Amino acid sequence: MSVRRLAKEQPDSFAFNKKSEDEIKFWLGKYPEEKKASAVIPMLWIAQKQESWVSEPAIREIASRLDMPYIRVYEVATFYTMFNLAPVGEHLVQVCGTTPCMLRGSDELIKICKNRIGKQHEISEDGKFTWVEVECMGACANAPMIQLANGEGDHYIEDLDAEKFEKLLDDLAAGKKVEFGPQSERNASEPHGTSVLSDPSLYDGSRAKKIKLPNTEKAEG
Repeated sequence: MSVRRLAKEQPDSFAFNKKSEDEIKFWLGKYPEEKKASAVIPMLWIAQKQESWVSEPAIREIASRLDMPYIRVYEVATFYTMFNLAPVGEHLVQVCGTTPCMLRGSDELIKICKNRIGKQHEISEDGKFTWVEVECMGACANAPMIQLANGEGDHYIEDLDAEKFEKLLDDLAAGKKVEFGPQSERNASEPHGTSVLSDPSLYDGSRAKKIKLPNTEKAEG
């Protein structure tokens, strides 16, 4: 694993907003007071979702809240690559480069990222994009794929090729809504060219035979 360090330029301070404070309250409620350091990863994630990255003042704030030595929180933040240690663009494009995606053409997606966005972890000139190559994200049946992180959340975009990926970046740059999930005719990860559960009556319960359950007043499906 490469050495990960905090960005050279840091904000003067950090504070959680109201939404983040509500989430922190939820997570701290899961642990006894003497074990509250267990919430370090959720709190780092909350800080990142608020600011899009984890700053040095945020690490200090989390260490103070959890009564942890600063270095312990720093170790967690720098170990897990899911934490951005420097500012990122409006859209963080995470391209899977593991074997199944590579065999299905993720190298073309990476080439497009290099040409359109620049080096990994850098912000594009228009401030719209940052890209990184990541390890397997568990959607091998839908390779090649990316995870897109932005203000709408973290979403998989799958079944890509060079043309579809170029269009995706064009739409994002233009501020257009994009479709998440498979960029093909399939709905999930079923084999291409098949129609699975296309008739709602196959799964909505309407075909179920009404039965009389014990100790009930009416039949239920």
